[in-house]
Amino acid sequence: MQLHCLGTVGYHPNAQRHTSCYFLPESGLLLDAGTGVFRLAPLIQTDSLDVLLSHAHLDHTCGLTFLLDVLFESPVKTCRIWGEKDKLDAVRKHLFNDLIFPASLNAEWMEIDSLDEFRIGDTTITHRTQDHPGGSVAYRIEWQKQQKRLVYATDNTGDTSDEMAQWGQGCDLLMQECYFRDASAEWAKKTGHCWTSRVAEVAKLIQPKQLLVTHINPLETSEDPVDLDVIRNAVDCPVVLAEDEMTIEF
Repeated sequence: MQLHCLGTVGYHPNAQRHTSCYFLPESGLLLDAGTGVFRLAPLIQTDSLDVLLSHAHLDHTCGLTFLLDVLFESPVKTCRIWGEKDKLDAVRKHLFNDLIFPASLNAEWMEIDSLDEFRIGDTTITHRTQDHPGGSVAYRIEWQKQQKRLVYATDNTGDTSDEMAQWGQGCDLLMQECYFRDASAEWAKKTGHCWTSRVAEVAKLIQPKQLLVTHINPLETSEDPVDLDVIRNAVDCPVVLAEDEMTIEF
C-alpha cells in the first residue's frame, strides 16, 4: 500500500509544507483536506473519492474548496465526505456559505456518528473520539485482502488508554501528530495537541510496524522539528518524519 503526503503541517502552511492532507490512491481515500489538496488531481486512480475528516478546523478542511479544480482535472463518479454530523454541518454552513465560497460542491455528506464501522471499497473503517478543542476522531482503516491496517490519529493529546492500545495494536502504519516539543508540553495539553515524549508513549503502547510523525508545527522549520531521537529510542519500529510529497510504503 502507498500513502502520499500532500500536506504535513498544522495551522498554516510554511515555505516547506502545506496543511494536513494524505492520500491512499489505491483505495481513493483522502485523509483530511487541508491546503495540500491542490496536489491531489494527478494521483487519483479510482472512479470515487472519499474524504475522511478528523474534525472541522480550517487546516483540515479548507482544501475542500479546492476540489472543484481537482475533480475538473480528474473527474470521478462519486465524491463523498465523511465525518461527525456537527463537523459536516459546520463545513457546509460556513465554508460553503455563498459569501465565502460561492460555488457548490457535488458531493455526498456522510455522517459517521451512529456507525460502529463502515465500508468504503476494499476497506473497513472504524473511528474513535479524541481530546481536541471541539473534538476530533482517529480512524483505523483495514484492508482485509492485503491484511494491512493504518491508524490516523491527528489533532489529539495522545491517547494512552488500554482501549486505544488495543484498537491500534500492531497496525502496519501509525500516523500520529506531534505539534510540540517536550518543552511546550503544557501548551500542547491546553491546545489539544501532542508533544514528543507523549508520541513515544503512544507508539510504545500500540507497537506499530512503522510510525509516521505528522501535523508538524509550521514555526519549526529545522530538519528535526520534533526531536525524533526521543521517539526512536523508545520504540522498536522505524520512525519517519512526514514531509510534503513524500510517499510511504506500508
